[in-house]
Amino acid sequence: MKNAIIKDILKKYEKKKDLNKQQQERRIQEIYAKVPEIKTIDEKIKQVGLSLSKSLLHSSENPHDILINLKTSLEKLRQEKAILLTENNIPLEYLEEQYHCRNCKDTGFLPAGEKCSCFKQQLINHTYSMSNLSNVLKKENFHAFNINLFSDEAYENQEKSPRENMMEILNICEGFVFNFDSNNEENLFFYGATGLGKTFLANCIAKALLDKGKVVIYQTAFKILEILEEVRFQNNGDKEKAQLLFEADLLIIDDLGTEMTNSFTNSELFNIINSRLLTSKKTIISTNFTPKEIMDTYDDRIFSRVFAKYTILKFYGKDLRWE
Repeated sequence: MKNAIIKDILKKYEKKKDLNKQQQERRIQEIYAKVPEIKTIDEKIKQVGLSLSKSLLHSSENPHDILINLKTSLEKLRQEKAILLTENNIPLEYLEEQYHCRNCKDTGFLPAGEKCSCFKQQLINHTYSMSNLSNVLKKENFHAFNINLFSDEAYENQEKSPRENMMEILNICEGFVFNFDSNNEENLFFYGATGLGKTFLANCIAKALLDKGKVVIYQTAFKILEILEEVRFQNNGDKEKAQLLFEADLLIIDDLGTEMTNSFTNSELFNIINSRLLTSKKTIISTNFTPKEIMDTYDDRIFSRVFAKYTILKFYGKDLRWE
């Protein structure tokens, strides 16, 4: 699926280059109409180029002398053109091809072959739109996270205060982002009541990784299983979107437990979790269920995979939304 995204971005670069050429040609014709002498000079410059090829092939003169003479002629013509442009208040670069990105000249790649920053940004933008997160992440990211919202007083029978617990969770989440490219098989499982910051932190991670150019898919368990059901039983679903559930750099499954559970959903959920573990693709699961409710609701294979392969993080405290 990521290849499909890249292919789509490259197509957009091709369209940009075509548009650049069209706009350049329009500007050239505009200047030719305004200053016909410039058209004459451009035609002479083309003739010099043709003369160079013919002279090198057929002339008995020294090739070095031919190159020097033609270079002198070209330089003289270019100077005449520059003077005409200046006299008519036309910027010298007006007739050149104009690029959206001067670094890669709208190819997406730098001279050494690495992706240009504009290509990476296109990948990020494309991923944002596919993750349903664009607007949310403007507000919910690590920069906006406020640890002081969490109480520093003892809570029920917990060893740490909600603030101490959240500080530890925050450090783990930041480490998850920092070490994301490491082959450390790290996955995260958030559980706790509503309004304790699970979704906010998942969004923080999504934002940080999207900004690194990672493909992140954030969906509720209900929506994920709806997508898979459409593909499996109706054969009219979005197969690429379904495939991305397995191939995305990070899959965030929110609100696990809100979907209808049956043999199909259990099987599909296990397939996603297990397949991503086998291919070292990282996953975050968020739920209001306790570990016991997970064990009672889903089959043993799901429970064993999650609690053996995921870092389990418990959220507790007072409901921040109510507060």
